[in-house]
Amino acid sequence: MPLATIKVIEGVFSGDEKQRMIERVTEAMVSVEGENLREKTLVILEEVKSGDWGIGGKTLTADDVKRLRTGR
Repeated sequence: MPLATIKVIEGVFSGDEKQRMIERVTEAMVSVEGENLREKTLVILEEVKSGDWGIGGKTLTADDVKRLRTGR
C-alpha cells in the first residue's frame, strides 16, 4: 500500500488547498504505480504547529510561509 506524507505548517493552507494537495499527490503516485493501486494509495497531511518548524537554524512560522507564498 503506497503511502505519502505531506507536512505543512498549521494555519497556512485552506481546506480546499489541502484537498487539492491530497488529490494531486494521489494522481502523481497513480501515474507511477498504476491505476489499480489508486484505492490503496494513502496520503496523510500533517499540520505542524507554527513555530515548530525550522530551516537553516531559523524558526519558520505560518506568517513567514504566507509571506513567501505572496512573494514578499
